[in-house]
Amino acid sequence: MGAKDYAGDVARGLAFLSRIPMPQSVFDGADVPLGRVARAFPAAGVLIAAPSALVVLLLSLVGADALMTALLALGVQCLITGALHEDGLSDTADGLGGGRDREHALSIMKDSRIGTYGAIALILSLGLRAAALAALVRGLPPLTAALTLPAAAALSRGAMVWHWANLPAAKADGVAARAGQPSAADAKIALVAALLLSPAALVLPTGRLLPFIAAVLVTAGGTLMFTAYIRRRLSGHTGDTIGATQQICDIAVFCALALSV
Repeated sequence: MGAKDYAGDVARGLAFLSRIPMPQSVFDGADVPLGRVARAFPAAGVLIAAPSALVVLLLSLVGADALMTALLALGVQCLITGALHEDGLSDTADGLGGGRDREHALSIMKDSRIGTYGAIALILSLGLRAAALAALVRGLPPLTAALTLPAAAALSRGAMVWHWANLPAAKADGVAARAGQPSAADAKIALVAALLLSPAALVLPTGRLLPFIAAVLVTAGGTLMFTAYIRRRLSGHTGDTIGATQQICDIAVFCALALSV
């Protein structure tokens, strides 16, 4: 894998994971399945989180309220991603919460309308992340608090690739199935990228290993447990469960970091 190929995958990953416009040259002559592009998702996640990190840095420097800062940063992130992963979380919660069996759960997840379980999942996701990020803003220097956003973005997107690669598609005609599945090698590349990018944000500014170790452990634990549960309930992944994995791990990372401050 060359650096140019990987950079191209990062750009294509940005185009898929966000609303950031990419030049047409990124796609010209590149017939690359999304499953292979997934290896660059952690790096793309860092770039997606950069504007939110800048919001945290600037507002912290001027002494803005911590909770307001956290909510604005998360709002910017939702605008950039088009709430792509939040949508997956809400659909998954509705399907798993309301589905009588596998087929019923999958049919609910396909419905674009949001139900009670999905609404509660979104409230908890935004609420927990905002509360944890606010605690980080209060307890850490501005730059260090800001860097937790790209760190969480890298780890959570590495987790979603692992979930995607280690389950078959639940629906043969689903979006995730048509996109192609990441190979074991691509999943390993994504995990290595996540583990290289996150310590750059969590360890280098402070010299402390505990926050990084805590973030990695909760990401691994959350991914393994959720993947096992989805395997039992749905017998495979969907685009929604991939997005839900990102959200669950994002929440876990922020909460773990807040507890280790």
